[in-house]
Amino acid sequence: MDHLRFPIGRFEPIPHPTFEQRTGCIDEIRELVPTLRNVLGGLHSEQLYTPYRPQGWTVQQVVHHLADNDMNAYLRFKRGLTEDNPLISTYREDLWAELDDYKDVPPETSLLLLEALHNRFVILLRSLNPSDFSKTITTQLLGSITLDIALQRFVWHHRHHVAQITSLKDRMGW
Repeated sequence: MDHLRFPIGRFEPIPHPTFEQRTGCIDEIRELVPTLRNVLGGLHSEQLYTPYRPQGWTVQQVVHHLADNDMNAYLRFKRGLTEDNPLISTYREDLWAELDDYKDVPPETSLLLLEALHNRFVILLRSLNPSDFSKTITTQLLGSITLDIALQRFVWHHRHHVAQITSLKDRMGW
């Protein structure tokens, strides 16, 4: 089951990324929505309501989760830039995925939201000094992490969920 839940493996941080590695992450953010659109292309509603694994979220829930996660990540990042090691609150993503907006709102709504959010995030990230990425945030799950690690997790999170959908499509022959 772990290969279905984590098709690209678990997150492995680069503690001290190079300028090129960091820039690569930032550049990849611009490609996240086009990649997701490509993966979702041609899926009909029955397929969008198919879980990517047993007891997992549906494809549609994954897309809406990405929008919610990215809004939270963006705000956490901004807090990390403007506050001294802020304690970042969590949210019940499992319960959010059960709300009606995950069921009744088409994925395109979240894709549009992600496009706008990613545009702002890239502008913000490209404006930062390298030292800004060493600022920290504290989470209940991970403890204190740098904004460098938060950026890497952000990009990995998208790769992870796109791989879940791609893996489902491959298994189902879609």
